[in-house]
Amino acid sequence: MKRRSGVYIAPTNRWYIERTVWLIAGLVLLVSTALALWVDPRWILLVVATGIASITVAFTGFCVVGNVLYRLGFEPMLGRVADDSRWYFMQTDRWYLERRIYPAVGFNISLASVLSIVHSPWWLCFTGFVGLAMVWFAITGFCIMANGFYWAGVDPRLTAEEGASSAPAVPEPAGAQPLG
Repeated sequence: MKRRSGVYIAPTNRWYIERTVWLIAGLVLLVSTALALWVDPRWILLVVATGIASITVAFTGFCVVGNVLYRLGFEPMLGRVADDSRWYFMQTDRWYLERRIYPAVGFNISLASVLSIVHSPWWLCFTGFVGLAMVWFAITGFCIMANGFYWAGVDPRLTAEEGASSAPAVPEPAGAQPLG
């Protein structure tokens, strides 16, 4: 991987499955973090469940929320629907930038959740920050972690809107299945 400069911004021209999943997950993190802080610390288990789901999506491509959104008519940009099935799966043919975000976020929020229970409730600041960052990513297309991966040379699968980013269009690898 070759380091690069510039800013990566995910497409925000429409609400596709993955972008909507980022928004929903961010809202779940914010609400469950607030409930854990002000109502009962056990609400943090919802953050852990979100983290585990995020890691699972990265490795299997299967997303429960993504499938609900698919049934509601949302189109995927990082996923595919198998010809013989009505199920949506995120593409797992290679470790592209957007796919790497899922396990990184999942691991970090799960660890911070456990630490908020066994060490200090101040760790809830981190899960709240990640929730805000995910909502921000869904709305603006800008993500701090995504840009860290981008600057480290990881290729994105999504191409940004025209003129919105210096991220180059990345050609599909040979033998890759078409999106959507």
